[in-house]
Amino acid sequence: MNQESMLERTLVLLKPCIVMRGLMGEIITRFERKGLRIVGMKMLQMDDELLRQHYSHLVSKPFFPILRDSMQASPVVAMCVEGLEAVRVVRAMAGVTNGRDAAVGTIRGDYSMSGQQNVVHASDSPLAAKEELARFFRPDEVFDFGDINLDVLYAADEVDRKA
Repeated sequence: MNQESMLERTLVLLKPCIVMRGLMGEIITRFERKGLRIVGMKMLQMDDELLRQHYSHLVSKPFFPILRDSMQASPVVAMCVEGLEAVRVVRAMAGVTNGRDAAVGTIRGDYSMSGQQNVVHASDSPLAAKEELARFFRPDEVFDFGDINLDVLYAADEVDRKA
């Protein structure tokens, strides 16, 4: 199997604004309809330590207190999403950060009018995905479904089907 045909895993967080609006199922359904698999999922309240780790690149920014309050307004739903080029696909589905600028048809374009209350977090690279998944999930909280549905999601030369 070549590098391009390997299934990736990425982190998606459904932010408190989506949880409180009761739209979790709609967002999850969009990923599943695309053909991505949810191989880990849980709801959790982000404490200060987890928030500072996850947004370490933003802690010194003047807007960090607003971000912290927003992300702690309710629990988040953390998902481990799997698929071919999952990082790129999920980010394309999410749309640009500011919901007002996001294209209609993207998750942010359809559900957000804000740069801050922008519905989802999606890992921005395979390396970030690996680090972020380890932050939110223990190994026993992510599952391997085997080859279920791979033959209807991908062409035979796109993924290596396990025996």
